[in-house]
Amino acid sequence: MLKNKNILLLALVVMFLVFSLFGCAPPAAPPADDDAAAEEPAAEFKGEKLLGIMIPTTGAQATDGIDMKNAALLAVEEINAAGGVLGYKIITTIGDDGCDPSMATAAASKLIAEEVFGVVGGFCSGATLPTLKLYGDAGTPFVIAASNATTLIAENPGWAFMINSTGDAQAAKAVSSFENLGVETISLVDDGSAFSVDLKDQTKAAWEAAGYAVLSEDRIDPGTVDFSAVVTRIMSANPDGVYWTAYQGPGAKLIMQLRQSGYEGVIIVGDGSSAQELIDLAGPDAEGVYCTAPPVVDFLPAAQDFISSYKAMFPRDPGAYAGLMYDATYLLMDAVERAGSFDGEAVKAALAATDAFEKLTGPIFFTPQNTLGRSNFVLLVAQDGKWTLAE
Repeated sequence: MLKNKNILLLALVVMFLVFSLFGCAPPAAPPADDDAAAEEPAAEFKGEKLLGIMIPTTGAQATDGIDMKNAALLAVEEINAAGGVLGYKIITTIGDDGCDPSMATAAASKLIAEEVFGVVGGFCSGATLPTLKLYGDAGTPFVIAASNATTLIAENPGWAFMINSTGDAQAAKAVSSFENLGVETISLVDDGSAFSVDLKDQTKAAWEAAGYAVLSEDRIDPGTVDFSAVVTRIMSANPDGVYWTAYQGPGAKLIMQLRQSGYEGVIIVGDGSSAQELIDLAGPDAEGVYCTAPPVVDFLPAAQDFISSYKAMFPRDPGAYAGLMYDATYLLMDAVERAGSFDGEAVKAALAATDAFEKLTGPIFFTPQNTLGRSNFVLLVAQDGKWTLAE
C-alpha cells in the first residue's frame, strides 16, 4: 500500500515539473480547410471595391471583348497581388454590351446599380455612345480602352477618358499610309456602324483636303454575304486603293471577293479589323493587306512579360486591344491612388490630371476633351498568314 502511494506521489511530482517547464499544451489544430486557406489573404485587405468591365462577350465582336476582359482580369490579379488599391482588394463585375446600343444601356445600368467605383472597356463606339450620359449622371469614371469615334467627344459629359486615339488620328494615318504606297485615288467602304461611318467620313475629308480623289463610297450591311454589287462598283471606278473602315468578319469577305474579281490595288483596313481573325478568314487573299492598327502588344518591347503572363493565365494569345485594356485598368487604379480615394469626383479629377502615365502602349495624357493627347496608330501588313509591322 505504501509502495503504491509512493509511486502515485512520484507521478504527481513529475507532472508538476512538466507543466511548470512547458505550460499547458494548446489543443490540437483542426484539419486545414482548403477553402478557408484560399480565402485567408483577404484578411490583409481593408475590404473590397468593385470594378466594372463593359465589353461585348456575346455577338459578332465577342472575341475582341473576351480578350479585353482577360487583359483587365490579369491586371487586377497583379494589382491585388501587390497589395490592392489603397489597401482594398479589387473585385470585378462584367457588363456585356454586345456591341449593341440597347444592350450597352442595360449593361451600364447594371454596373451602376452594382455601385462600381469605375468602369473600363468600351469596344464598339455605337454601343459606348449611349452609356456616356449614364455614367456621367451616376458620377462613375469610365476609361475607354478601344472605342474611338470622334462622335463620342461631343456626347461625353466629362466622365469618360479615351486612351485609344480618335478617328481623325486614324484617318491621318490612313492618308499618310496611302500616300507612302503611291496611292492617289481611293474607294471607301463602311458598314453603317458609328465607328465605321465616322472613320470613313474623317478619311474622306482628310484625303480630299490633301488634294486626292475619292472615286466611290459604299456601305455594306454586316450580315451581307454577297458583295458583288459593291465589288463591281469598285472595279468600275478602278481606284488605286480601297479602305475598309469596319470589322473583320465582313471585311474578310470583301477582301476575298475583291481579290477573286481581279482587283490588284492597295487594300487597307481600319483598326476594327486588326485582329488575327481577319487574316484567318480571308486566307491567302489577305496577303499584302494593310491595317491602320492600335498599339498591338506583339510589337511592343514593354509588353513581352505581359504576353507571357497572359498566355499563362488564359489559353490564347492576346489580341489587338489587350494592351490598351491592360493599360486602362492600371490607369484607373493609378488615378484612385493619386486621388487617395475611390470617390468619383476625386478619381475623375485625377484622370484629367494624368501626365504621361505609361505601362505598355506608350505615354497616356489627355486633351481638354478627355481624348488621348497623341496618335497611337501603327501600320501593319499581312505577311505569311500573320500581321507584321509595315514600318
